Amino acid sequence: MPNRMLAVTVPLVLLLASPLHADPDPGDWEAVLDEARGQTVYWYAWAGEERTNDYIQWTSRQVADQFDIELVHVKIGDTGEAVSRVLAEKQAGNHERGNVDLIWINGENFATMKANDLLFGPWSEQAPHYPLTDPDNTPAVRYDWTIPVDGLELPWSNSQVVFYYDTALVDEHPRSMSELLDWARENSGHFTYARVPNFLGNAFITQALLELADDTEAFYAPVEDADFEAATAPLWDFLDALHPHLWRSGRAFPANSAELRRLMGDGEISIGLSFSTTEASGAIANFELPDSVRSYVHDHGMIGNMSFLAIPYNAQHKAGAMVVADYLLSPEAQAEKQDPVVWGSNTVLSLDTLSEEDRARFQDIDLGIATLAPDELGTVLGQPHPSWIDALEAAWQARYVGN
Repeated sequence: MPNRMLAVTVPLVLLLASPLHADPDPGDWEAVLDEARGQTVYWYAWAGEERTNDYIQWTSRQVADQFDIELVHVKIGDTGEAVSRVLAEKQAGNHERGNVDLIWINGENFATMKANDLLFGPWSEQAPHYPLTDPDNTPAVRYDWTIPVDGLELPWSNSQVVFYYDTALVDEHPRSMSELLDWARENSGHFTYARVPNFLGNAFITQALLELADDTEAFYAPVEDADFEAATAPLWDFLDALHPHLWRSGRAFPANSAELRRLMGDGEISIGLSFSTTEASGAIANFELPDSVRSYVHDHGMIGNMSFLAIPYNAQHKAGAMVVADYLLSPEAQAEKQDPVVWGSNTVLSLDTLSEEDRARFQDIDLGIATLAPDELGTVLGQPHPSWIDALEAAWQARYVGN
């Protein structure tokens, strides 16, 4: 997430002399629903994919019809923009009239907001649809990149990195980073990854970091506790060897997943990667990729994580934000989101917790010809501690930008 320019500008609201009423109580959901009616919720969400934007517009129509809430998508290129806005408001003493009501968030941005007391809550475990995630048997809904959630954000999307390749151009795909390097040397120019710090670029270098390390334990603790240079040396050796064989010899990188798909669709590359297991199928259905494209994973396992929805401590419309977030966790909204033609983002719901009718919503989805079956996705590798991402981004930029 999902680089520093807001696509929609929300006017700053003047601070009022009189304080607002008390925050809504998530334990009284009927009261939350009553208070939410008529509110306008400003959702700061990554806008780098048209399918994502279209899904948010679909959500806007649903919450308007069902809850009388106006949902405004504030389009951002990086979640850090929303975090910076809330932090600036706190520093300016704006503790009640914040412009941000809801944020699509995870990882280092959640860690930053939690550490700086920028979040409303706890509230998420009291949302009506939260039990459908089976939290007692799904640790990922309570830990965001090793950081305890503590009821401060609600899960809504499940992602895993996969590679995809054109079977008309590639006879046998690589099964590890070392095999990918060998393949790139033999097929120079036919692979690349998204530019760091785009989340997909970060995912690729983190995947390589975990695969190439002899011991990954240090990556799940704060980076300052480790010898960064020694721990990351195998990664830089790998990238130094790989870059000369990338598309445009590693002198330029696609900005995001959409640009990476375009390169594949135009035949400029024959292996790409995604943070969505169904992206290739959705792109085929939308005529962005040829129907000869298929997905694959590495034998070592692939990085996966959950995305969440959080409410700033000074949000003006907390009740509306909670209702929107809970609706996004509903079987109706989760099934719509998982359809590859719509978006293809995997559900965070445990199907065993659903009614027969709601399970059928998911069972009826055609995941597409390029989507791996659940038992083909292999081991899911947990995201390292958020502090590693900032350190890796800085080191990548220093090493490769302009070189």
